[in-house]
Amino acid sequence: MDSPDDRSLRVVVVDDHRMFADSLVRLLREEADFDVLDACVDTASALKSIVEKEPDVALVDYQLPDGNGVDLTRALLARVPHLRVVMLTGQSDDGLLLRAIEAGVSGFLTKDQAASVLTDSLRQVARGESLMAPEELRRVMRRVARSPVPSRELLSERERDVLRLMAAGLTTKMVAERLFLSVNTVRNYSQSVLTKLGAHSKLEAVAIATREGILQPDDYA
Repeated sequence: MDSPDDRSLRVVVVDDHRMFADSLVRLLREEADFDVLDACVDTASALKSIVEKEPDVALVDYQLPDGNGVDLTRALLARVPHLRVVMLTGQSDDGLLLRAIEAGVSGFLTKDQAASVLTDSLRQVARGESLMAPEELRRVMRRVARSPVPSRELLSERERDVLRLMAAGLTTKMVAERLFLSVNTVRNYSQSVLTKLGAHSKLEAVAIATREGILQPDDYA
């Protein structure tokens, strides 16, 4: 499959507020590098559409009439593992954020984001980056942190370095510069981390690593 860098970024919007969804679709279609494949109003139609169309990114509202965005994310990633899910939420409840991260979301946006922020954020996620403020991530991860354990050795020292810096909010390019590595090498380390931890996103990898004692929240302060 071609990378999003080689073609239009394919998106499916999932939101039951039709006026908001329609305005979002219009906004994205004004951007030359976006291809909006569908707009769905519930989990059932979203699951069917996304499995069939295999977009790069799904922009999913947390509250849906027949379920919620967390359960939908889990179901989607079980069927479309390469999918990046961005959750729309007006809530800052740490429990909700943690459940979403552990389901595999790549980041969060609020419905009042400026148009330029929203489009740039979706491009960032499509490149494999995460969308969450480092201080917010640390706060949420303190809910699951445990003392360091021997499973730290599951990841190499360099893999832990890469994951720690990404948790601190650095992009792939910034991590490469900090560690004096090529961008491709950092991407390879990132993919190795996801594979070893069984994670769908970098945020989920941080959550697993923190829960297992591989990382501590203060490691990425």
